Amino acid sequence: MMKAIWNNQVLAESDETIVIEGNHYFPPNSIKKEFFKESNTHTSCPWKGQASYYTIDVDGNENKDAAWYYPETKEAAKPIKGYVAFWRGVSVEA
Repeated sequence: MMKAIWNNQVLAESDETIVIEGNHYFPPNSIKKEFFKESNTHTSCPWKGQASYYTIDVDGNENKDAAWYYPETKEAAKPIKGYVAFWRGVSVEA
């Protein structure tokens, strides 16, 4: 079971993550939505498509754009459509 943890809080946990380029992508139904706030940030990947971001908020502490996902993907990235990955100090561990 993989867990995404920040500020001593489990943000997501799943045994069905998909690993791409060293990042664990968590299924959308595995995240604890109360800690996620939509961000206006977007980036582009040549083979995955346009990423959207979440700011993580735990006990009033924010980690801006610490999670990303692809609401729509290019063909090669279809398996991770809607899945969420983490960075910026979020620990992903078994």
